[in-house]
Order: sequence, then structure tokens, then C-alpha cells
Amino acid sequence: MKSGLGHEWVGSGLGRDRVGSGLGRDRQHRSLPCLAALLLSLATVAHAETLTQRIDRHLAEPRFAAASWGVSVVSLDDGRTVYTHDEGRLLLPASTAKLYTAAFALDRLGPDYRTHTDVLAVGELRRGRLRGPLVLRGRGDPTLAGHAWADTLATALRDQGIHRIDGGIVGDGTVFRGPPIGSGWEAEDLQTYYGAQAGGLDIDENTMTTVVSSKGIEVTPGDAAMTVAMQPAEGLELYRAPGSATLHVLGEVSEAEKPSRSRLSIPDPALTAARRLQSALERQGMRVEGEARSVQWPVPPPSGPTVASFPSPTLEDMLRAGLKRSQNLYLQSVFLLCGLESADTEGSRAEENAATALAAWLAARGIGPSSTTLDEGTGLSRHDLTTAASLTRLLALMDTSPNAAVWHGLLPVAGVDGTLANRMRGTAAEGNVVAKTGSMSFVNALAGYVTTRSGQRLAFAILLNNYRPLAKSAEPVPSASADVDAIAVMLAEAVEKL
Repeated sequence: MKSGLGHEWVGSGLGRDRVGSGLGRDRQHRSLPCLAALLLSLATVAHAETLTQRIDRHLAEPRFAAASWGVSVVSLDDGRTVYTHDEGRLLLPASTAKLYTAAFALDRLGPDYRTHTDVLAVGELRRGRLRGPLVLRGRGDPTLAGHAWADTLATALRDQGIHRIDGGIVGDGTVFRGPPIGSGWEAEDLQTYYGAQAGGLDIDENTMTTVVSSKGIEVTPGDAAMTVAMQPAEGLELYRAPGSATLHVLGEVSEAEKPSRSRLSIPDPALTAARRLQSALERQGMRVEGEARSVQWPVPPPSGPTVASFPSPTLEDMLRAGLKRSQNLYLQSVFLLCGLESADTEGSRAEENAATALAAWLAARGIGPSSTTLDEGTGLSRHDLTTAASLTRLLALMDTSPNAAVWHGLLPVAGVDGTLANRMRGTAAEGNVVAKTGSMSFVNALAGYVTTRSGQRLAFAILLNNYRPLAKSAEPVPSASADVDAIAVMLAEAVEKL
């Protein structure tokens, strides 16, 4: 399955920038030897060159002849620009676009902001019996997972004396008043875990795990709102058409083969969440009549009084998890929450509101629409464009903002955690570079902060577009992420005053 974009990845399956063969991932483990070789070759002549000359020589490598670089480095000590290369060229940012969403959200909502998931009683409630449905209304909390939240809500309802629900459970994902797919997201990404929809009511990061073996297929969680259709075919392929709730399993796995494991998006998270709550209510001894169901925009949502509520983690916590792992669902949900809170017209779409409000916020800080344009909050869209200079301006502004301490704690640290856990180890950048990664097919990016050996603090943005390393070459070719990392390492190693 070919794809346009996703996440940088690290760890086992939690919100990565990229996974899967041929899908433009970082390939961190593979890149380490190439990065070491690249840095060694660069170091052989480094003593005779300035930092500018070293970076220029790297960018001028013949393998980048058809590629596009945008590089901007500024000193946080005095505001000077210390290196540029096409810093004003519009390029695809991939997941470094998440920096704009996070900075805007911190300023607009504040690090302690929380959203919530509510339960509404629709119909007459008398003597513990609800003659109508119980509505589970999401408000964009991307962190709901497992069963604890449902058990908490079920306990709260039981404590109010509710023991019977006649109208079933309705999962309401309408709050953002628009499609649950981000603007510009590609259809081929929507089946993947990193392309999971971001609706009003989310569960388990809107993903499921499938294991296909000689015994058939196992889907986790078991309440995922999806049907499976199996049919003979050569090899093995999983396919779910956009908008469909049917997962087609083409082919099979023989007894001699290892089970095939995949992580995919689920088609109706609101229905899955409604089923989860119904199970929790029944464990509490409540009687629920009728099948769980869901409502999605543009269907008008049911209304009624709120009888229970479950709070989300703080915005700071959501952003930390989202940026460290480059989790698209988290950042798109935050983007939509900014739009929801920015709405000045009843019934307006959250994503449109967010894009308009973010553009105005950036323009007020000297980053105009001609240098940065974002329609969604993740970088998953190929409609998103920015310049390296815009990114370093944002980084410099956030370094002196009231939320600076929080901001720095949100980003991955080279060789330590997040999407940089396995990158730049054993170099001057390890434990030093704090930055957001970005990768998609033909795109690799890195933007953040570094301190040079001379003690100078820098903000940098490195964007590499229209480039894919040659699959076959007589000489080992570094990965795209290794080529980007090499510049960050040069900055960390700089001993001269820049």
C-alpha cells in the first residue's frame, strides 16, 4: 500500500510519523551507520572550513541536484541570522507543521485547558428509568482509551439512581460540525493508523489492531465498529474503502507463516465508544434496551441535560504526547478545539475557524500567508506550506513567550525520547538538540533548538523536499533523515562564534 505521508516513528505503534514499507518513514535504526559515516567524511575537512562552508558543501552534494533545501539558523542570544539557504522558499513542512498548531494552542487556550466528554439524558427520566436514549457526546478529547473512562461515567450514572435506559446508547461525534477527515488528507492514508479520523468522539486513538493467521483474523478491540470480509487471493492484503465499515482481507496466512499484524484506523469511533459505555453500564447492573448507534455531522445531534462528564488531560499533556510521538490525531484534535473555541458563528465549522484564526495569529507575529499556509493541524496534508524562515521566527518567539518552559518540554530530545530517540546518538547533538521531526514521501524536516560547543543557543529549521535516496547505489547512501540530522550535528559541534 503506497502512501503520501505519515509520521516519524519510534517505539511500538503509538502515533508515529511513518510506518510501513515504502511509505516514507524515517528508518531511524538503519540511518545510524550512514549518519556516522557521513559525519566522519565531513569531519575530515571540517577543521579547514567555517560552519557556513561545511553546510554549503553538504547541500551541494550531487545527490541533491534535483532536491529543494530550505535552511534557516538564527542566534537566540542576539537575534542574528547565522546561516540561510533558500530560507524564504515555500516547502512542505510534514510534521514540523505541528509546531504552529502547538504554539497557537498554548497561546489561545493555555497549557491548563481541558475539554470533556459528556453524557446526556434525552427523554423523561423518572425513578431511575430513562425513557429515551443516553447520549455520549464527545468534545474532541483524543486521549479516551481502554475502559476506565467508561467505568467512571457508568459509576456516576449508577450513583444517580439510573438503572434502566430504554433508548440505547448514542455516540455523538458532531461537535466540530464538519467532516472528520482533515483538509487535504489523501484517501490512501485514511486506512492507516496515522490517517485515523479526528472527530468529536474518539476512542483508542481511533485505531484497531488486526492479526491474520492460519486460524483467521483477530481484531482488537473486540468492540471496533467494523465488519470483516475474507476472500481467497494470492498473497495477503488488507483493504477498507474510504467511508466503508468493511475490512476486506484478501488472501490468507499458511500454518508455516508467522501471523501478519497491522494497525489500522477504525471507521466509526463514535459507535465503538458508545458500545464501550454500554458494556460498562451493563457491568454496573443497568439494563440497556436497543443497539448502540452513532450520529455524525451533518445529522443534527440530540439534545438533553448533562448527567455526567469526564474531563480530558490538560492541553500541555496532550501536546507533549502528541509532539513527542508526532501523533496526528492529537494535533488535529487540538487544532479543531482551537477552532471550536474561536467560533463566532453558530454552526460554523471548527477546522475552517481554526485555519482562519491561526492565519491571523501568525500574521500578527510577522508570519504572513505568503510564507505559511495551513489548512489543518498536523502536516499530513500536501496543501500545507511554510518556509524555513517562518519556522525559526516561530521558534524564536516561543523561546521568549510566557509558555517558554512548557514549550521546550514538549519537543523530542535527540538520542533520548520521542521520534528522535534513535537519532544522532553518539554525537554532540545527543541530549542537546530539542526539535520536531517531519517526514513523508520525498520530504524530511527538522526544526528546533541546539546549543553549540561554544555555548551559543540557536533556533534552526531544515526542510528537504523532492528527495528520495537511491535504492541501489555502489556506495552506501545516507537516509534522508541522516542528511538532515547531519546539519543539526554540525551546529552542535560548532566551536566558533556564529
